[in-house]
Amino acid sequence: MVQEYCDRIGHYLPFTVEVVPELRNARALSEDQQRTMEGEQILRRLAPSDYVVLWDERGRQLRSIELAQWLDRRAAAAKRMVMIVGGPYGFSPAVYQRANEKLSLSLMTLSHQMVRLVIVEQIYRACTILKGEPYHHE
Repeated sequence: MVQEYCDRIGHYLPFTVEVVPELRNARALSEDQQRTMEGEQILRRLAPSDYVVLWDERGRQLRSIELAQWLDRRAAAAKRMVMIVGGPYGFSPAVYQRANEKLSLSLMTLSHQMVRLVIVEQIYRACTILKGEPYHHE
């Protein structure tokens, strides 16, 4: 399902999903060690010019139309926007420091699979809103 929405988004803008591999022997690592190691993997994938958005429970929540407007403004100004979903223990301090902005889907904890699906569906919805297409009803 995630790939289906990624393909749909590709009709509107360049879009890819990259999944950082899970840490090996994560059970032997503390939460802080896991956050730090995941953070290092994330930071290695970023360019200095990237606009980095963290999906974080403490981020700003937007309605779908607001997300569309936000995406339109940010996409026009950014060379490349990178949206990041954190690991099970959140983000490392270094990733928080690198972020330009934080958004939230919900105050609830959701699995990575659900978060990816909801984010790509909402980005697709935002694209259709911006194009005035009949996918979104309000």
